[in-house]
Amino acid sequence: MDKEPYSNVYLYRRIVQAKLFIDKNFADHLDLDNIAGEAFFSKYHFLRLFKKIYHKTPYQYLTAVRIEKAMELLGNNKSVTEVCFLVGFESISSFSGLFKRLVGTSPSAYLLQQQQIKAQVLKTPLRFVPNCFAENYGWKQKSNFEEVPE
Repeated sequence: MDKEPYSNVYLYRRIVQAKLFIDKNFADHLDLDNIAGEAFFSKYHFLRLFKKIYHKTPYQYLTAVRIEKAMELLGNNKSVTEVCFLVGFESISSFSGLFKRLVGTSPSAYLLQQQQIKAQVLKTPLRFVPNCFAENYGWKQKSNFEEVPE
């Protein structure tokens, strides 16, 4: 019996376990030793395997998770400073620079944009319903659901 497929599955599970560890503990101070230790690999072997499977380093993945969570928190109207520390950054300037580089806008501009979108949704909710959905349910034909432009 060939042991190769079993060992590949076993290695993959250990890498996934480390990825889930990052997902769960993204706000904590994590380094390569912590993450590799979770998968029971040397950090160099872990780094090679993680990059081969996810096409990014553990640090790049951790950063992406943190920025994604930051976007979610900013969308929930948290302040930039609060979000910075909640997602595990130690410096507002490094958080802001990284956020802008990856998202394309500063955290404060993103927060403002999310606030404006929420205000528009409250003001004209039908605008944010896909037309095919509104037509399917007859919302376009019922005048009491129509939104009148100001």
